[in-house]
Amino acid sequence: MIAIMTREFRTYFQTPAGYIFAGLFLLVSGFFFAFGNLLNDSSYYTSFLQSILFLYLFAVPLLTMRLLSEERKQKTDQLLLTSPITVTQIVVGKFLAAFGVFLITLLVTILYAVVVAIFGDLAVSQTVGAYVGFALLGASFISIGVLISAVAENQVTSAFFTFFALLFIWFLNLVKSVAPTDPISSTIFAAALVLGIAAFFYANTRSWIAGGAVAVVGAIAIVLLHLFAAEIYIGLIQNVLDWFSLLERFDSFGLGLIEIEEVVFYLSFTAIFLFVTVRLIEKRRWA
Repeated sequence: MIAIMTREFRTYFQTPAGYIFAGLFLLVSGFFFAFGNLLNDSSYYTSFLQSILFLYLFAVPLLTMRLLSEERKQKTDQLLLTSPITVTQIVVGKFLAAFGVFLITLLVTILYAVVVAIFGDLAVSQTVGAYVGFALLGASFISIGVLISAVAENQVTSAFFTFFALLFIWFLNLVKSVAPTDPISSTIFAAALVLGIAAFFYANTRSWIAGGAVAVVGAIAIVLLHLFAAEIYIGLIQNVLDWFSLLERFDSFGLGLIEIEEVVFYLSFTAIFLFVTVRLIEKRRWA
């Protein structure tokens, strides 16, 4: 895994990808810092970090687009898959390389915080919390990019779909605001969710029994909830979307609150997407 991570990390700076990512991130963030803090004589640094969150939409696709799609395009993925390392080590190694480049670039922006601390009044706890949240959110988004890179045919396709996946997450709050709140729509949503989970189990096990069992258990749960806790279906769609909202969970970090629940959520989200990536590659490996 260390060898994969080291190779990928070096590749970022042997090709334009790493420099484009770092340059874009630092250029835009520097622009926002100059106009938001320096020219306005503002020491409210957390607002700067919140204002550059949109950079994920453009930076993460650049960072992850070639990780696995390029290996597939050049047919070098077969060499990796037949090497004496596991698929998990390959995926995690590539993820850590991308996250390392992201983290180094993010750490450079700490110089902005130092400037604010010297010439203004820096809210240290809020700044530290925001940086922790920024790093965890970045890890989650990068894991999405790694998954899409694993199924994409080339870099352009990978970057395109990663951008729109992140864009959907960005507008999740808008989707939540227009989603229906009535029990019937919530029941249909719950049924669709159960069918999606059942389809995932079937796709990974090729067992109708496993997929059917998940569907049956899910259907029983839906019926029981209707009988004994029907109120749960009021606003269920909004509650689910709110729970899965990555950006909404960042808000507490911006207030300087590093809550265990939020940290575990981001780490779990990242781990799940990496796990699904491993499963997809293993499935293709034995197909």
